[in-house]
Amino acid sequence: MIFRTDLAIEATETITHPFPDISQTEEQHGSCKITRIRVEGPEGAKQLNKEMGNYVTLEMPPISDTVDLEDECQELLRKEIAALLPQEGLVLVAGLGNRQITPDALGPQTTARVLATRHIKGELARVTGLTGLRGAAVITPGVLGDTGLETVEFLQGICRQLNPCAVVVIDALAARSLARLGCTVQLSDTGISPGEGVGNLRPRIDQHTMGVPVIGIGVPTVVDVETLALDLFGGDRTRTERSEERLAPRGARMVVTPREIDLLVSRAAQMLAMGINRALNPSLSVEDLTMLTAP
Repeated sequence: MIFRTDLAIEATETITHPFPDISQTEEQHGSCKITRIRVEGPEGAKQLNKEMGNYVTLEMPPISDTVDLEDECQELLRKEIAALLPQEGLVLVAGLGNRQITPDALGPQTTARVLATRHIKGELARVTGLTGLRGAAVITPGVLGDTGLETVEFLQGICRQLNPCAVVVIDALAARSLARLGCTVQLSDTGISPGEGVGNLRPRIDQHTMGVPVIGIGVPTVVDVETLALDLFGGDRTRTERSEERLAPRGARMVVTPREIDLLVSRAAQMLAMGINRALNPSLSVEDLTMLTAP
């Protein structure tokens, strides 16, 4: 049994001695803390079980409590997303997950609030007063069980057609610690492995498979029960293995999620969407974007 987590910041907590391939810095901005982790070589990637690249973690007050779309944490999120994006070109934004399962609905709920602008050009842009918008296309691929398509196959086809400069992928994440649920945002330039944190690994979505840079954005919404037990037992694998039948009755894997998960996912989606919208179109105000993306 191993700790399952999608968060690079939690993976570094298992390292017992420094690795030259891994660097980590921290910044405090009011109530928001930013941790930057860079994995520069194969030994560091193996140690963390993460791809080489950059991971940015924003830790903030619980998202389910409130979301202020103009506070410092929101502005920091906008800046971090903008820093990872190429400065010009069409961006494809994809929301992964199953909209019917609340802890997995972060991606679809976020893309529902992202402003699609690829079609707003020429006379339409002039008469609506929306000239100068950066091109963005938005897609919610669904899940393999509904479509029969792996998400990577779906997005590869769209990338071949649209030739975007980058793909932004939003997905719910799994954490190791309950304390990180709903108060952590992770961004990376390494892409994403859907389902990795809960043992349902699907093909990676990254620059190798897409042909363009892939930015992964996510908020942890679940903790794997076996990982939680191992963490609570202080890493005592013997005690955890003795409890394995109770942790996974009939071999069924379990996950834990907060009871306010509906509110958490809704507010996290609102926060991420506004961060993406403002990173793509900084000339538009929060008020303008809220009006343009209202249901």
